[in-house]
Amino acid sequence: MSAYCAFRMNFRQSTSISITTAATTVLLAVWIDMNTTQETASPATPRLTSLSHGGGCGCKIAPGVLSELLAKSNLPKQFFPDLLVGTETADDAAVYKINDEQAIVATTDFFMPIVDDPYDFGRIAATNALSDIYAMGGTPLMALAIVGMPINVLPHDVIAKILEGGESVCRDAGIPLAGGHSIDSVEPIYGLVGIGIVNPKQMKRNADAKDGDVLILGKPLGVGILSAALKKNLLDDAGYRAMVDATTKLNRPGAELAKLDGVHALTDVTGFGLLGHGLELARGAQLSARFESAKLPVLPGVQALAEQGIFTGASGRNWASYGEHIQLASTVTDAQKALLTDPQTSGGLLVSCAADAVQQVLKVFADSGFGDAAVIGRMEAGAPKVFVD
Repeated sequence: MSAYCAFRMNFRQSTSISITTAATTVLLAVWIDMNTTQETASPATPRLTSLSHGGGCGCKIAPGVLSELLAKSNLPKQFFPDLLVGTETADDAAVYKINDEQAIVATTDFFMPIVDDPYDFGRIAATNALSDIYAMGGTPLMALAIVGMPINVLPHDVIAKILEGGESVCRDAGIPLAGGHSIDSVEPIYGLVGIGIVNPKQMKRNADAKDGDVLILGKPLGVGILSAALKKNLLDDAGYRAMVDATTKLNRPGAELAKLDGVHALTDVTGFGLLGHGLELARGAQLSARFESAKLPVLPGVQALAEQGIFTGASGRNWASYGEHIQLASTVTDAQKALLTDPQTSGGLLVSCAADAVQQVLKVFADSGFGDAAVIGRMEAGAPKVFVD
């Protein structure tokens, strides 16, 4: 072997050893850096509720503030003879007459997360939106999605699960999710535009209650209190499941209830709480509504949480907006007051019906799986206020 060849071999061997050693060092450093980054620098997926300043129907603008905002318009009122339900009585949806047998029911509803599970959030928001159609006595036809997401904060798989949850409810309702609109927003927002149909003769407004009517509530109260407990990490698995089960149950009985002659008025109890929506019934009919606090159906665990002072900020805003029109008996506790003002997300139907129709109404609820439906009060002659015994 020539001296040149021997030198080249030795050079290659020593260079190879040096390169191998250097490569090993670099790879080791990269591996350590990657693992360190994963453990310390890569942020975990944020809780959905941590990204929103409010949750569910508790996001609603307080009723008093909303009334002031709407009253500021300087535009003259317009009259549309076929618009059967508009903004006059703060009803659940708009209704536009097509012919003597058909009218379109249109509504929209959206909010920020009330739970951290993305699929459940989508389901709850969609169920809540479609409830407004049932509350008018209508049947859903189709829906459009309203989507606002912090696209660079939430993993795209999480956002996809929210959308899937909403679509699953539309499938359950037997309607297509036919489109929608999306934006990149600071807080997660999801909901639906709901389009339905109703016979104008069977449509039920929130303004047609009659003196002597019995008030029946279709779902237990307490969703807002449970959501507040969830944010404080005080809600156990049973409480969470009770909340999700209640908020993802479609208010299907509305369409059947509307067919009963003895049912005079319908609404669903959502962000303004039982007192707020009861007050809307009272104002619409120019009657007093009277609730019996001992008869209110309540979700499991809610009473204990309320007694611990767990409630949403929306509860206080609700009372500030309409408290002057409410008369509470001296026996009503602070916990009961919190329950009465508690914002319900995807809450139950509130039915105002003749006394002789009560059993029919309860049967419609029971046949649809609403076993907690209960008589909670009555409508009576008097100033448009709400009384709680």
